Amino acid sequence: MQILITHGSLAKARVLHFNRWQMVAAFVVLVLVLIVFSGTVYHVVFLKAAREGWPVVSTLVRLIVKDEFEQRDRFMRENLDAMARKVGEMQAKVIRLEAMGERVSELAGIKPSELPAPQTQAEPIKASGQGGPFVPAHGSGLEQLDHWANAVAGRADQSSDLFTLVESRLFEKKLGSLMVPNSRPVHGPVGSGFGFRTDPFSGRAALHTGLDFPAPEGTPIYSAAGGVVITSDYHPAYGQVVELDHNKGLMTRYAHTSRVFVKAGDIVKRGQLIAHVGSTGRSTGSHLHFEVLVDGVPQDPAKFLAGGESNSRPVTFAGKPSSAVRP
Repeated sequence: MQILITHGSLAKARVLHFNRWQMVAAFVVLVLVLIVFSGTVYHVVFLKAAREGWPVVSTLVRLIVKDEFEQRDRFMRENLDAMARKVGEMQAKVIRLEAMGERVSELAGIKPSELPAPQTQAEPIKASGQGGPFVPAHGSGLEQLDHWANAVAGRADQSSDLFTLVESRLFEKKLGSLMVPNSRPVHGPVGSGFGFRTDPFSGRAALHTGLDFPAPEGTPIYSAAGGVVITSDYHPAYGQVVELDHNKGLMTRYAHTSRVFVKAGDIVKRGQLIAHVGSTGRSTGSHLHFEVLVDGVPQDPAKFLAGGESNSRPVTFAGKPSSAVRP
């Protein structure tokens, strides 16, 4: 392509030569310049005119983008309505969780004073006498929707705190039940019971401070509850003895064992093998002497075992309790 340039004062004409690629490049540059220019004019002039309300230009801009604004507003309204319905559904679920939390808290033994304080800010739906999802009017704005969402989030946090408290209390109760010695330490009948009896060595009346479980030597002895081993040693009267601490002043004692499998400081679980039946110490035969002490005071173990099993009554021989005991 050639471009001829002439001028009256010039003696000669000037000729510019352009090949195909130069023309394509020039066209592309021209298009880019027009795009940048139109964008600049739109953003600097028309949008500024629409925001600041210029007399003529703002009216023109509104007419041009009227459909665009209407579509955008309709889209925002539809999304706000959908979000509001979701918030309403969430709030209905939170209300059901609150009702469930109150019932569960009663079962867990939590007093109303221990529950989280109610929210003080205004909420779209009150808990008393009302409920269900809400669907706000079309004119609801982002601020109102945000307020409702924050209210639901606050009530959800309260429900979460309540369930955490309930879980903690139930777990505490479960631990407490695991620490109560109500499992039989030996699978077998009970010999001498708790109380006064004739001492097999002296022949005089004496207090028997536990239960005797007659069993062959080597019979497994299991922990009556979870606890910590505080004694695993030899005692002149109890023989090879194991003592477990179950917290809150509660302790169990397993005496006359032939073999012990735990040591002081060990943590044992309910039903864990801790020793074998024997006849060490002050004993007339192979048996387990089992004691339960509260703050160092011997208690009747049968009262504790009655909560776990009902067959803890002493076995009598010829109308008299078994004498394979002491202490």
